[in-house]
Amino acid sequence: MSFLEMLDAYWLFFLIGQYPDGPLGGLALTLLLASCALLLAIPAGLLLGLARVSPWAWLRWPVSALVFVVRGTPLLMVIFWAYFFLPSITGHKTGQFTTMLIALVVFDAAYLAEIVRAGIRGLPRGQMECARSLGLPYLASMRLVVLPQALRNMLPSLVNQFVSTIKATSLGYIIGLAEVSFIASQINTLVFTLPTQVYLVLGFTYFVLCFGLTRFAVWLEQRLAQRAARPMPLHAPAAGAAP
Repeated sequence: MSFLEMLDAYWLFFLIGQYPDGPLGGLALTLLLASCALLLAIPAGLLLGLARVSPWAWLRWPVSALVFVVRGTPLLMVIFWAYFFLPSITGHKTGQFTTMLIALVVFDAAYLAEIVRAGIRGLPRGQMECARSLGLPYLASMRLVVLPQALRNMLPSLVNQFVSTIKATSLGYIIGLAEVSFIASQINTLVFTLPTQVYLVLGFTYFVLCFGLTRFAVWLEQRLAQRAARPMPLHAPAAGAAP
């Protein structure tokens, strides 16, 4: 079988797996898994990040320890914990997709917590001080003044975290999840004579996705920097108003 014949025979299998005659897989499952993991991890990461910068030590220290432990643990170990440890607690076997989703949410939440913390710490301290001087309590100052500015500055980092999550989904291969690298391995087993071409296509797919998203993050960061550096327009006094 030639390279073009392989593409013609297996391109749909590479993109969506056995769907609609079977479970979804391939590139579609990779993107779905990464998107769901990041969306579910954002609220958890936001709460953990706020706890990391809170003035209450009883909340800050345990959350900081949790974040450090998760960030210092390989993702593969988190996957094994979710795959073998959760069924022993719940009494129900967890599917591959659910297992990988739980592991990615836990892992992403820890990294997003640091992104949130860095975004808040990167703002001038006067923002919080001004809000508190106006009589707002700490939580209201954080919600109404500090957090909206920090979230806007964190958007490029969120895109980069999405890139990392896409690459991390390839570890689902270990537990038999039919994501794109697992499908590529199956195609290689079926064809058997074109391993270089199969894995070049897989590498090119990851490169296009990750490079495109990385360039989008760079463009977004430059756009936000330009908007922040743009001077505020001065409004002319209304006609007839005293100078």
